[in-house]
Amino acid sequence: MKFITMFFIGLISFVLASCSFTNKETVKVKNLEMDKITSSNLDTAIFGAGCFWCVEAIFQELNGVQSVESGYSGGSVENPTYKQVCTGTTGHAEVARIIFDPSAITYDELLEVFWTTHDPTTLNRQGADAGEQYRSVIFYLNDTQKEAAEKSKLDVAPKIWDDPIVTAIEPLKNFYIAEDYHQNYYNENSGQSYCKFVINPKLEKFRKKFKEKLKK
Repeated sequence: MKFITMFFIGLISFVLASCSFTNKETVKVKNLEMDKITSSNLDTAIFGAGCFWCVEAIFQELNGVQSVESGYSGGSVENPTYKQVCTGTTGHAEVARIIFDPSAITYDELLEVFWTTHDPTTLNRQGADAGEQYRSVIFYLNDTQKEAAEKSKLDVAPKIWDDPIVTAIEPLKNFYIAEDYHQNYYNENSGQSYCKFVINPKLEKFRKKFKEKLKK
């Protein structure tokens, strides 16, 4: 009986630790909208590929990436909270805003990492995380990014995945940074169940395939 009780306690703890749930009080998010990168040497990419904890952890490790912020894009509700987005009714996707140096890593290279490190063939789902907020989506900032994303979707993604690609490619209309406790989540919570059982396996595969592109 004790073993059974401990098993169910562990199971409940894992479920509550998933990206879909949090026991922390939701805080007000800041609306960063379309704020510009002040340095002309840097560029921005915004990707949705399931839980933003996973996306952030992966892109943080790439050489040439200056910073990664978790946030929400693509919805109709202004200044959404995590609790609102998790209902799947705001229209937002969990995304990562990636600030990068194009002289060190190109947008096309970021797209290759994007296609490789999540499943772009499953609609509104990544593993156990299901809902519109977990959809696969590329938000482009200009026509150059749009053309690159569309070309990559046709030429690169099908070489990685056999099933049809369902990733949406949409113009960026807004970006709202997520609550502070979502930022740098993996690095600050690596012992948490979701990090150990979901993010760690993704990172291991990513590091093996893209070892030449990682920060030293």
